[in-house]
Parts: sequence; structure tokens; C-alpha cells
Amino acid sequence: MLAVLAAVLAAVSLASLGFGDVKIGWREIGGIVFGPAKPQSVEHATHITIVREIRMPRILLALLVGGALAVAGMTMQALFQNPLADPYVVGVAPGAATGATLALALGWGTSWFGGHALPAAAFVGSLSVSFLVYVLASRFGKVPVLHLLLFGVAIGALCMGITSFILMVSPNQIQQVYFWLLGSFQNVEWDRVRLVWPYLLIGVLVLFYFAREMDALLLGEEEAQVLGIAVERLKLILLGTATLLAATAVAVSGIIGFVGLIVPHMMRLVVGPRHRMLLPASLLGGSTLLVLSDTLARSVLPGTEIPVGIVTTFLGVPFFVYLLSRKQRSIR
Repeated sequence: MLAVLAAVLAAVSLASLGFGDVKIGWREIGGIVFGPAKPQSVEHATHITIVREIRMPRILLALLVGGALAVAGMTMQALFQNPLADPYVVGVAPGAATGATLALALGWGTSWFGGHALPAAAFVGSLSVSFLVYVLASRFGKVPVLHLLLFGVAIGALCMGITSFILMVSPNQIQQVYFWLLGSFQNVEWDRVRLVWPYLLIGVLVLFYFAREMDALLLGEEEAQVLGIAVERLKLILLGTATLLAATAVAVSGIIGFVGLIVPHMMRLVVGPRHRMLLPASLLGGSTLLVLSDTLARSVLPGTEIPVGIVTTFLGVPFFVYLLSRKQRSIR
């Protein structure tokens, strides 16, 4: 099944190279990707530039971000023992929004920070808010997951209020911030791909190492302790790794919802709940979903682009409603 998921991801990624304002045939795509970069005409030279410098980094970034969000969602659902948990539950998205909005309001995007100001500010904002939530939720060396959830909601609401205040005093930034909040892969360059993949690799390796502990955590904290697992240390590791993955994804692409929520559910139906299988399946499934969503975002309306966060919402909400109705029928 993992081989099938990998083949689907490869097929979707290659097919995505041909879609956009400029349509490129699949034979030409194959020659550009796997052949030498020798332009045979002016049009062919243009297509090489479009594929290798515009679409390839965009698709690879969507692949990495989708995998990071899906794996982070899987981890949060194991940590909170709640199927409704997602990567943004501890304030990652509101913190990123506040950091990015502040960077735009201060004009860092046009200063010597250049194009790295926005992702850097979003990344710092995400990690700072998540760390604050963890500190506030800690009680006598323990971190109850309910406290994490409640403080995450409260601090997230505070961050959104701060973001609204910054936008009120800096109205010129509203359109740019609004587009970023909806998620987008526009104007992606190779440096952003190089920025994301080390964090994703480290996060996946850490989570795979603790996959059996996550299986035990699903039985409950007391049962996991009986099995000899240091639950509080495990919660800190899982929370830190999931936050790092989600913060990295948000920093380079904006806020993209539902990927971390629905993909782990889909993959559990395919490979089961064991995390050593669920983790790679979620990684492949999240990458496929976001590459497909980004392809739709730049292909549905010719001459314009839909923020990819809107596409994932349109795809995610019906599936989420189906899951809830299916669960209700099984309870009855």
C-alpha cells in the first residue's frame, strides 16, 4: 500500500508540471525532467524555464509542506488522544499570523531581510506562542493535555486580536496579509525548498523512533506509564516535533487547513492505526493531497490563482462531514 501511495504521489507530481496558465504536453514534460536541458526552439526554452524554475520548486514545496502538516496532525491526534486535533491546536497558526503581520507592518519585507523576513517572523511567532502555551499548561512537572488545549485556544485568540490590531493601524498591509493567511505557493523559489526539507527529515526520523511509544499513548497515559514509558518526556518530544513541523510549513506557505486533520483519518482507513505504518502513509498522503490542491488552485480559473487554503477547505469539509456522519451511524 505504501508503494501504491508513493506511485500515486509521483504520478500526481509529474502530471502537475503540465498544468497552469501555460499548458505543456506530457511528452515534453518527460523530456524536460529526465532529458538534457537543450532548448530546441524559443518556445521550448520558455517551457524549460517554466518547468524547472517555477513549477518544480513549487510542486516540491507543496509536497514537503503537505507531508509536514499531515505528520504533525497525526502526532497531535496521538498526543491529545483526540481525532479532532490538528497541527494548529497549540497556537501555531495564530502565532505565525501575528509574526508575519508584524513583519509586514514594520516593513521588513523591503529591508535588508528581503524575502526571508516573512517566513522567519512567522516561524519565530509560531514557536514562541507554542512554547508559551506549554509553559502555562505545565503544573508540577506535568502537562495535562486538556490544559494544553485550553491554553492553546486562549493564547491563539489573543494572537488573533493582536493581528487584527496591527492590521487596523497598518491598513496598507491588509490585502497581502489576507492572501498569506489563506495559504499560497506563489513565487516559490528553490531556497524555500532547501529551507523546509531538513526540518521535515529530522521531524519524521524523531517521530518514527517514538512510533511504538505513540501506539502505547493511545491506550491512555496511565497504561503507557505501566508499560514503562516516560509519558511527560514523550509529550514534550511529540509536542515540540509537531510544532516544529507545522511552524516550518506555515512559515513558507501560510496557513493551510484540513491537511493535518483529514489525511491521518484517511490513512488509518488504509493502513491501520500503528504509527510505524501510519507515519509514512500520512507523509505520502499529505504530500499528494497538497500537490493536487495546488494544481487545482492554479488551473481552475485561467489567468488567476485561488489560494490553496481555499481548495483544501473545499476538499476537506465534505470528507470531514462524511467521517462524522459515518461515526454517528456506527454509534447507533
